[in-house]
Parts: sequence; structure tokens; C-alpha cells
Amino acid sequence: MDHRLRVDYDGRVVARSLSKQHLAAEAWRPLARFFFDTVRHRQKVLSSEGLTPNDIRALMVLDPLEGQTMSDLADAWTCDASNATFIVDRLEERALAERRTVATDRRVKLVVLTARGAAIRGRVLQRFFEPPPELLELSRADLEALREAAARLPVAEGGVGRTVGTRPA
Repeated sequence: MDHRLRVDYDGRVVARSLSKQHLAAEAWRPLARFFFDTVRHRQKVLSSEGLTPNDIRALMVLDPLEGQTMSDLADAWTCDASNATFIVDRLEERALAERRTVATDRRVKLVVLTARGAAIRGRVLQRFFEPPPELLELSRADLEALREAAARLPVAEGGVGRTVGTRPA
């Protein structure tokens, strides 16, 4: 348990224990702040490919081989069906995704990632994994400690870390 020193009312230095929740909050705040502060890095990458944050979020869920129904996509994107249709229409216009008919039920359409969509997603992710220049302001020791701690973070099911390597070759 982490202990923080504080001075009590009598001027004595005492240690107080921080809960795991409090420690997690102290760790998360600077990570979230850094993520928000470096938004220009991500926007620059997306704009170079003509994508919006919603576009890349959508491309991350799609697969070139295993199609997904519109309702599955709406669930994955946490939106309603009409919004999912708008997103897929936008991706189809740019040849990044396509709808395919299911042989056993022609009423069902599956959405798959096209080769062009996979290529663009790969380029965007490769550039997203390039560190923003602000990260290089940390010392080598701090970067090593951050790398080790971040490597132990859990990866969400279907998360980026499961499909794309995050370590340099």
C-alpha cells in the first residue's frame, strides 16, 4: 500500500495509506490529461487519411473475412441502427467497407472491411503508435518505468492490442 507523508495538527509527520482506488485515480489523471493534451497528434494522423475519429473507431471493429450485421455493429459502436447505417454508408462511399449478402438469408447484410480499409487502418494505427513528441520530454528511466507499467495494463476483449502489435519490431 502506498503511504503519503503528511503533517498532523501537532506538527508531527505521519503516514497515511492510500486505497487502491485512490492510487488508480492518481495514475489515471495524468494519463487521461496527456491523452487529451496530445489530441493534435491523433487528429493529424486521421486527417492525413481523410478520416474522422468515428471512422477509425468503426474501422477498428470491422474484419476483412468475418462480416458483422448492422445490429452487431450498432451494438459495438454504441449507437442506434440508423447511425450505424450512416457510418457504413460513409465507409462504403470511400471503399473502406462493403455490405455482403448472406447466402442462407438474403435479407441479412454483413459488413466487411475491404482491402483498402484494412490498409488505411494499418497505416493509421502504425502512426498512432508513434509516440507524440511530448513523450520524449521524459527521461530514459521514466520512459522505461512507464513502458513496464503500461505493458501490464489489461487489454479489452477485441481491443487494439489484440489485433495490432504494440511493440516495435
